[in-house]
Amino acid sequence: MKEVLAVIRMNKMNVTKRALSEAGILSMTARKVIGRGQGKVDYLLLKGAEEGYEEAINQLSPGPKLIPKRMLTMIVPDNKVETVVQTLIKTNQSPSPGDGKVFVMPVNDAVRVRTGEWGDDALDEF
Repeated sequence: MKEVLAVIRMNKMNVTKRALSEAGILSMTARKVIGRGQGKVDYLLLKGAEEGYEEAINQLSPGPKLIPKRMLTMIVPDNKVETVVQTLIKTNQSPSPGDGKVFVMPVNDAVRVRTGEWGDDALDEF
């Protein structure tokens, strides 16, 4: 089994949840996070600051800015990893920088607390 961790744009959360659900991935954990990549100044932020939007003005102050994102974590059987990763890419890819990242990590084991099931049996039905 693997942990798939994805960092995506905030505005892509609902479409991502729907796409993962349609792909048979129903269980996930989502967190609000802030972070940054190596991207340069976003010209939409400059335009927003010029138009007086407070959020844009705050992000343009001195120093590196942290951008709000969503972090999704899913533990899936090995045979579902490709489906999850491809669904995340298809749903979140755009021509602009900042679409996010996907990480795949090994998971040694899992235990369902309610029933005491171990391994893949502890994961939700796939």
